[in-house]
Amino acid sequence: MKHPIQPLVTDEQGTVRFKANSIVNHLLDNGGINMNDIAVMNFSKEDREQFAQLIGYSWSGACDLSYMSEEVLDAAKYMHETGTSEAEARAGVLREKINRAKDAMRNGVAELFGVHPDDLT
Repeated sequence: MKHPIQPLVTDEQGTVRFKANSIVNHLLDNGGINMNDIAVMNFSKEDREQFAQLIGYSWSGACDLSYMSEEVLDAAKYMHETGTSEAEARAGVLREKINRAKDAMRNGVAELFGVHPDDLT
């Protein structure tokens, strides 16, 4: 079972970021532990990925984190842009990938056989 994806929100400065969890932020700010402490602890990639979301990491900044998956980043962006649920977003991202793969294969096959891609059905 995968961790849920936090929705993206736009803050007062216009930055698109994951919706922070106020409890997580309170614990981080007042719990006697900081980001440097957490960085050296042994947590899974998935837990680090969810933690970045829960503290309200910006979407563009999260793209640079080694533990953030393309799957989560793409689904979060899709949810934000379309207003769909996480499940619908994950399915939509997969549909888009399948369509891109089909188009690429269609063009490759058309070139291989010397026909126009529109002639392939």
